[in-house]
Amino acid sequence: MGSRKTGYGVENVYAAAELWVERALKADDSLFTPGTAIWTSENLQNLRDRFLDRPDISGDDFYVKLNRQLDGGLAKRYQLMGEVLFVYFLIVHQSATRGDTKLSRINRVLGWSPEPVSIPANLVTALSPGIAHPGQFFLSSGRPEQLGFVIEIAEQFKGLSVSKRDELLNSPWQFKNFTESLDYRSVTMIEAATKSRSQRYAIYHLLFPDTFEGIVSADHKTCIGGAFDYLIKDPIRDIDRKLQQIRHRLEYEHGAGIDFYSPGIREIWQGWRPSSSSSNNAQDEPDVDEISTEIDPAALADELYLPVSFLEEINTLLEDKKQVIFQGPPGTGKTYIAQKFAEHLAGSKERVTLVQFHPSYDYVDFVQGYRPAPMENGQPGFRLQDGPLLRAAKNAADDKSEAKHFLIIDEINRGNLAKVFGELYFLLEYRNERINLQYSDAEFSLPENLHIIGTMNTADRSIALVDLALRRRFYFVEFHPDKWPIEGLLRRYLEKNPPAADWDVAGLVDRANELLSDEPHAAIGPSHFMKPGLDEATVERIWKYGVLPYIEERLFGQGEDRLPDFDLYKLLGNDHLPQPSPTRGEGI
Repeated sequence: MGSRKTGYGVENVYAAAELWVERALKADDSLFTPGTAIWTSENLQNLRDRFLDRPDISGDDFYVKLNRQLDGGLAKRYQLMGEVLFVYFLIVHQSATRGDTKLSRINRVLGWSPEPVSIPANLVTALSPGIAHPGQFFLSSGRPEQLGFVIEIAEQFKGLSVSKRDELLNSPWQFKNFTESLDYRSVTMIEAATKSRSQRYAIYHLLFPDTFEGIVSADHKTCIGGAFDYLIKDPIRDIDRKLQQIRHRLEYEHGAGIDFYSPGIREIWQGWRPSSSSSNNAQDEPDVDEISTEIDPAALADELYLPVSFLEEINTLLEDKKQVIFQGPPGTGKTYIAQKFAEHLAGSKERVTLVQFHPSYDYVDFVQGYRPAPMENGQPGFRLQDGPLLRAAKNAADDKSEAKHFLIIDEINRGNLAKVFGELYFLLEYRNERINLQYSDAEFSLPENLHIIGTMNTADRSIALVDLALRRRFYFVEFHPDKWPIEGLLRRYLEKNPPAADWDVAGLVDRANELLSDEPHAAIGPSHFMKPGLDEATVERIWKYGVLPYIEERLFGQGEDRLPDFDLYKLLGNDHLPQPSPTRGEGI
């Protein structure tokens, strides 16, 4: 099978790509309404003129701008744009954009037409799985270039003879040579052709999945080629030919079906960097604009003992609203998971900022304000200083790769949120708007690639301070020991990391939480006991000095009656009662 993906319905993606070849590239037909001339040279040229030769550089949402660019067109223009969007979305893994989100965005464009059409069910199914996570640039500010590549390659392909088209579609390497020698015609593509490289890689894989890798990051291809260069016998400049040989060698040694993103392989190439002697020799050295973060939800889920679907859901929420809050009792791993998830998607710890709120935290601490400065000429003074929010925002805005950046706000509900956020409440909801900050005349906006994850301890009674304005701007994700996905997490961990204690520790926690069922926010989280080499003495110590004081505080006013029920050995059962130690002189 080579680099072709399998499982999770991905065969529908390849089937849709084959349909695009047959109907759009080989003929002038339509993906959505067979028998209608949609992918014609005339229609493609018209779309190029309206969309790519008249770029809209306003700060409006992409689809608002697109509507203006297509305005007044015939039905075929809208349908062709909808079908171009369909091809663009095919490669995108569901962890980056869910199938229903892709569908709604395509339907939005089709709905502008005076004669709207529907997407056939088999093609709707093809939108769900996806193959790769193309990164933030591909999905946001780089969309015009990615869509532009689809339009330009189709239009120029139409200019070839039928025999030449067949020849290219039967030869992956000739097809690649054709795409790399395109003579771009539109304003958008002439000015920024290199920014469409991810879409070019996507087309290579969709059309020739047994030859080209399902990798759309130039940076990742370069790292894999460099890290496994020792497997190549003869020097090869073409990165895709190099990856093909690397795959053949690895599959010869380890069996078919390897995945460069699987645990054990990804770690080998992820940190690779070219040496000074080789950095100028790679043909496909990545442009900084194209470095993307391609996530592997399976590897992260395995590390965190969580379902893949849960991590994919969080990623979808972040793509949609940019802000989420993890809420639940203490010990459910909210902060740890937030950090690991953010680092994984950002690709670097340097792109993740962590701050913890507390009652005295305010706008000056978080956003910007005047702080005492070193004395000058014997006089005290103040200096305008940025807080963690502005520093994280500027780092994200200045990142030419447009990789994802994260701001993690731990214990978000412990701060006076209206006081801390100030006018940022507005920007959390309207990312495309710019406003003046309290202490600066310069306009400021939150960059699209800055995501915010807050954590909220629901056992903390200050949760009542979280107002409706904030709740409207964040998605809230539940972390509860007795509910999916945290339910069973401790047992999954202990199965892979067997404790030294001959006790059912997961059952112990489950029984305690059953007794606390009338106090759901008092539940005991699994992270108390997620420690390597957990022995009986450690369990006793954690229970006595960590769990019991917490339960006693939560049951204040009724502890005398209920606290004995939480005795460690009572919960473990009589078989685990400690044996009394012999006293000096016994048996004499």
